[in-house]
Amino acid sequence: MCDTCGCGIPHDHDHPHDHDHGHDGRRVIPIEADLLAKNNEFAARNRSFFKGRELLVLNLVSSPGAGKTTLLASTIQALKGEIPIAVIEGDQQTSRDAERIRETGVQALQINTGKGCHLDAHMIGHAIEEMALPARGLLFIENVGNLICPADFDLGEAFKVVILSVTEGEDKPLKYPNIFAKANLVILSKIDLLPHLDFDLDKCVEFARRANPDAEMLKLSARSGQGMDAWKGWIRKHLA
Repeated sequence: MCDTCGCGIPHDHDHPHDHDHGHDGRRVIPIEADLLAKNNEFAARNRSFFKGRELLVLNLVSSPGAGKTTLLASTIQALKGEIPIAVIEGDQQTSRDAERIRETGVQALQINTGKGCHLDAHMIGHAIEEMALPARGLLFIENVGNLICPADFDLGEAFKVVILSVTEGEDKPLKYPNIFAKANLVILSKIDLLPHLDFDLDKCVEFARRANPDAEMLKLSARSGQGMDAWKGWIRKHLA
């Protein structure tokens, strides 16, 4: 178990040392492989269920404070009259985000991971057993705020959507390349704040393209509405 993030995957230490941890380092790779293989089995089951319901499932991933919940609430308000929508919320503690989403009038289920730093496919499998998910609708999964661990855990989603706020550094794709490499869509959020920030939008796009040349990219602000039509169009396209 990783003592730093609690994700269950043993990470390499960055510091040189001679002391004995009391375990065989050769087991690190097999343990990680076993854990991810088991997760992938659950993800395959989830994916089969989603396909049977004709559900478009989006896994929203970002660092804390990037604006996932605000974007989600705005998107729901814009689409709920036209598309059946449900939400699974992931956080370490509290049900604040699920309560906020329920205020929009859609079904939302909260998963609290405790010390865990991400959602996994087994958690999602249990969640969908408790929900009355719509057929031919849209399921948003708002993952725990973290750009590291969620990269390795397939939940059975159709698309992984990485949200990067302009209030963060433009070099995030260089620092956390794995999550960007696995993104189907990268959203640059809060662009209404650009006039007040020292953020190089072009460099951020360049760095994201370096990590993943194939990812689609959108720039938007859920507050001002700028770019939201393109985001809603992207959703409609993939629902179709």
